[in-house]
Amino acid sequence: MPNKSYGRRYGLYPANELAGISPEFVLKLPDSILLYPNRSPALPMDLETKARLISVGTVRLKTALSLDQASTSGPGAGCGSIFFQSGDRLVRLSVDESSPLHLSLEEGEAVIREGSRVAAVGRLVQPLAHCPHQAYITVCERCIYDCKFCAVPRLMGQPKSPEAVEGIVEACLEKGGLSAISLTSGVEVSPQAEVDRIAMLVRHLGRFNLPIGVSVIPTSQSNRILKEAGAVEVKYNVETVDPDLFEVVCPGLELEAIKEALKEAVGVFGPGRVFSNVIAGLGESDRVMREGIAELAEMGVLPVIRAVYPHPLRRQEIDMVRPSKERLLDLASHTKRCLDREGLRGDCALTMCYRCTGCDLVPHRDL
Repeated sequence: MPNKSYGRRYGLYPANELAGISPEFVLKLPDSILLYPNRSPALPMDLETKARLISVGTVRLKTALSLDQASTSGPGAGCGSIFFQSGDRLVRLSVDESSPLHLSLEEGEAVIREGSRVAAVGRLVQPLAHCPHQAYITVCERCIYDCKFCAVPRLMGQPKSPEAVEGIVEACLEKGGLSAISLTSGVEVSPQAEVDRIAMLVRHLGRFNLPIGVSVIPTSQSNRILKEAGAVEVKYNVETVDPDLFEVVCPGLELEAIKEALKEAVGVFGPGRVFSNVIAGLGESDRVMREGIAELAEMGVLPVIRAVYPHPLRRQEIDMVRPSKERLLDLASHTKRCLDREGLRGDCALTMCYRCTGCDLVPHRDL
């Protein structure tokens, strides 16, 4: 049992100070984490707390830390981040000195506060490559498309050589704890050229005997090519399920073509082995969002409800509003109901985002 000074520093209370208080009252204490004998020093992060942390999406550091390398994939590309775990839940937060959340290390614990209130107590988790337990690799850090929420076209990085990709996987193996390989990519020349590049890498990486997931812009041949190469899961991102909004934020891409590829992918890889990012916060209505989530689930696709990240390089181009805790919880609950209705499970994913859980509320893992 930690001493009283430890507990009061965090706004925590030893169990023996709660004698005589009804359990119903104790469970409703909003700003307290209770300490009990023979248990973890603090109750694990609950679903609502994780939703709040995701809704903010950032944290400032009050203790000098060795940060995860800057992300090279998707909307948050170029931003440093930390992974925070409390109980079984994991959350990834970008480091931002203007964040209302702040993290410090105190007596061996990672403590996140919002103002003076303790939001969560846990530990920092070291990623292997982009996230814990996976070699999650962005193969090409540039893109010919100009999705308005994504920083990759502005950063214009370089593609990684096959040797560099294999070197990252080998380094992850040396660190220990590697359970999957996930490959994502921008588009250097064309979607088909990128599919061919990724398929070649999947074949080379098969020697590691780990499940490999792939996230690319689909083509008419991508499902067959990636399956034959050895990929076990694919992710083709619709980004938004609002057709009118899609034309604005993803110029040059076709929403219906992505949906057709997803539908075909379920027949190739199996229900529950196909995923698609659906961004919340681009201006879509809840009605359209719910209908789109249900449509994906009916196909056998697992929607990844991703809170928009207003990257500094794209902030002025379109309206991007980080979804509230309440909206994230509502959309996550709706997604879970849709998956349950179709007999799909979020906790069976082998690779990519549903396996990680850091950026999203994942059905059957978080709720």
